[in-house]
Amino acid sequence: MTIGSTTNRRHTVVDSPYGALTLVATDGVLSGLYMTEQRHRPAEETFGAPDHRPFAEAVHQLDAYFAGELTRFELPLRLDGTPFQRSVWAELVRIPYGETRSYGELAENLGKPGASRAVGLANGRNPVGIIVPCHRVVGASGGLTGYGGGLDRKQRLLSFERGAEAEVPALF
Repeated sequence: MTIGSTTNRRHTVVDSPYGALTLVATDGVLSGLYMTEQRHRPAEETFGAPDHRPFAEAVHQLDAYFAGELTRFELPLRLDGTPFQRSVWAELVRIPYGETRSYGELAENLGKPGASRAVGLANGRNPVGIIVPCHRVVGASGGLTGYGGGLDRKQRLLSFERGAEAEVPALF
């Protein structure tokens, strides 16, 4: 994950079993994946010009993920955020496919045991949902808590990863 200039942005929209996904690249590197009606979704005018070319590998890996053939994404990412947010997002990538962690567990892993609320806020600002799997974070009791893409999507993503759905029906 790196931070840098945001002067050269491009975007494309792809279909998924969870609705349309807007992919954003900054200087050719994936810097955003946003769902429709997502909380903290940036304004459309910040996405740059439409251009599918920077996204071939991301689309390939997303297709494989939704087909149940990929459990870990291997893509270069450019994630803009505070150092703490980036540390939380790096920790999210370590949560294995099909598993969950609580906000408190993530805070403990980061060496900040009292920071579960801050972890939740950083989790909610994750700019690359699904690929940086913020949907794998649950409350201390294991129950579903907030998700920028909506709790229904979160439950469906978790069920999909746990193999509870043989086929994921489209939301929209």
